[in-house]
Amino acid sequence: MLLPLLLALAVIQPAPAPAAPSGATDARIVVVKSRRELRLVSRGEVVRTYHVALGLEPVAPKARQGDFATPEGNYYVCSKNPHSRYDLALGISYPGPNDAMRGLEAGLITPAEHDRILSAFVRRAAPPSNTRLGGQIMIHGRGAAWDWTEGCIALNNLDIEELFNSVPVGTPVEILP
Repeated sequence: MLLPLLLALAVIQPAPAPAAPSGATDARIVVVKSRRELRLVSRGEVVRTYHVALGLEPVAPKARQGDFATPEGNYYVCSKNPHSRYDLALGISYPGPNDAMRGLEAGLITPAEHDRILSAFVRRAAPPSNTRLGGQIMIHGRGAAWDWTEGCIALNNLDIEELFNSVPVGTPVEILP
């Protein structure tokens, strides 16, 4: 009599989620804008999926400062701020080389700004954030209920705490449409 009840409970109860890697050096972050989803991937497996909010212009890729769009492309975590006004924040290396090339071709940045962006990428440092391409793109807390940021990726506070503690500076970040 007890065995069928235990089996029924086992079917109803969801399996616990796999533990997020603590400081895993092989971790990467994949953001799928159309799904409002951030995936933490380790050893080729998705270990966590988080709901996110995007910029006020959530569909278009970021093109310039003040467009409220979230960038698309390949970046890396270039900084960690434990004292962000948005709970915690992971700095993203936007603008990257592809953004710099696009900005140079469009006349938005100078050749010197282009070179500074490329230099930061090669050094795995934070890129300049004061160009007409915009900058200071973060993955941060303060809620993921609706698209509200100026181009950042926002998570609920408990989620950013887990992610912040799971990834080191240098973690690859891929942002897809």
